[in-house]
Amino acid sequence: MKKKLTVLTLCAMLFALCYSAWGQQPKKIPRIGFLGASSPSAISARLEAFRQGLRELGYVEGKNIVIEYRYAEGKLDRLPGLAAELVRFGVDVIVLAGPASIRPAKEATSTIPIVMANDADPVGSGVVASLARPGGNITGLSNLAPEISGKRLELLKEIVPRLSRLAILGTSTTSGTAQVLKEMEPAAGVFKVQLQYLDVLSPKDIETVFREARKGRADAVLVLQGGVFNAQRKQIVDLAVRSRLPAIYHAPEWVEDGGLMSYGVSVTDLYRRAATFVDKILKGAKPADLPVEQPKKFDFIINLKAANRSA
Repeated sequence: MKKKLTVLTLCAMLFALCYSAWGQQPKKIPRIGFLGASSPSAISARLEAFRQGLRELGYVEGKNIVIEYRYAEGKLDRLPGLAAELVRFGVDVIVLAGPASIRPAKEATSTIPIVMANDADPVGSGVVASLARPGGNITGLSNLAPEISGKRLELLKEIVPRLSRLAILGTSTTSGTAQVLKEMEPAAGVFKVQLQYLDVLSPKDIETVFREARKGRADAVLVLQGGVFNAQRKQIVDLAVRSRLPAIYHAPEWVEDGGLMSYGVSVTDLYRRAATFVDKILKGAKPADLPVEQPKKFDFIINLKAANRSA
């Protein structure tokens, strides 16, 4: 009898130890996929803003969260393959660094939650059903601000009073490009400025469009948002300077690289706020129920040295 009791006691102790070990099993560390159309160096400030947002919410990269990065380095045709890679990797959330990544990610998965760090027109492009109720597996932030297009033209007119012809560099496959052009037309009429749209689909188009701008007798250049542009930022800024074309851009990084001026939504603020979407999704929220948020901060940056050259 004593022998049986001893065996039972040992079994109970072993069971208790095993149960305790099971209870102490480490929790699964969430994995985020980060998909960008440009290079990490081109969006370093935005990437740091996203990481800062995560840290503010208690996430430390490499400790309690893992981020898998994929960059197309300006080669947009690589995005579908990179998006598929993240899906195969089994990430819990995919964060998209800009509009060019949205369509490839949407086509790669309809189940993994996707967070847009910024997109110009997610409703118009069919990415979400509405801002209030996105539906599907995509939500995040929009940089839609209709008044910006006219303001950029106004700022250029102040710097370049003689402005009568404006070359606009955009990417037709980027969400929101068509809408921005449409919004700019009334302002162009007010300021009596003729618009020349030049499409940039790959890095090899950049020198060509600057030649077209000079051939079209452009007085200035306006560069829209696009993955190709971010990856080739320094080249574009240098070409604008060499062509003696005053230029306005959409983000401060362009001014830091020697550009004349930028006016637009604070993209770093959008990236920081993208972390809150990741946090909510990891805690069980569904993208379909998280309203797409709009810009709250705007930046106007001018390079005084460049401005003096343009005067």
